[in-house]
This record gives sequence, structure tokens and C-alpha cells, in this order.
Amino acid sequence: MAISDDVRQKFVEYVMLQVFDDQYIDRQEEKQILQEGIKYGIGIEEGLAIMRQLVSEKGLVLERDAEERAKDMLDTFAHNDGKVDQKEFSDALAMFKKYSKGKIPEPEMKRRLKKMIEENGWIAKEGGFFGTKWYSEIPS
Repeated sequence: MAISDDVRQKFVEYVMLQVFDDQYIDRQEEKQILQEGIKYGIGIEEGLAIMRQLVSEKGLVLERDAEERAKDMLDTFAHNDGKVDQKEFSDALAMFKKYSKGKIPEPEMKRRLKKMIEENGWIAKEGGFFGTKWYSEIPS
């Protein structure tokens, strides 16, 4: 269903008001924005499309997208042997940090990456003769 330009503009203004101070849309804000869109008669998929367009045009951060990029990167690393080593984890963390523009504290990002690894059945490669327990030290 197509929405009118007036409704779309009101929704865009609402989104821009939500990101006015930090240029960042976390998952809670995203849900709130989509709920407001529903009040305007905008479906979830269309609301997400409008938000993603704004993110692209205005240089905003959508937490969901940053997490998806990190997950895709971990998936690529684990694709061959089902394992993620410390360097690969660090690379995914750096990418997550870049796309979230530092809005998520590093310990929280590490926790989320660890959760992604566990939920997808990948294995963290740690230890070895001189290795560390870098993965085990990340709180769940």
C-alpha cells in the first residue's frame, strides 16, 4: 500500500527527531519508531525501508545494521572450519565499532559477538601452547 507524501514526510520528521541528539537508532528506538509509523498507517517493512534510506542519506546509525554486518563477517570467518580465531573476532569487533560509530561500549559489543557465535554454533578458537583464553574471558 502506497503512503501519501504528507504521511511519509511526517514519519521522516519523527525519525529525525528521534536521532536529533545522537544520530543513532538502537533497537528500542527502532521499535518505538516503527510503532509510531503504524499509527500513521505505515507498515513495518515500509517503515524499515524509510529508516534505512534516511540512515544512508544522513549518515545515521541503525544498530540492527551494524550487528548484521558483524554477524555476516563472523559467518564468513567461520564458513571454512566453523571456527573463529582471536584475530577474526578482533576484526569483527573493529567493524562493529566502526558501523556503530562507537555508540555501544566495547564490553557490550564483545558480549553480543560472543552471543552471535554461540547462537550460530560456531566455535571460538582459543588456547594452544602459548594461547590465551580470550574468548572464555568475555562475560556471557
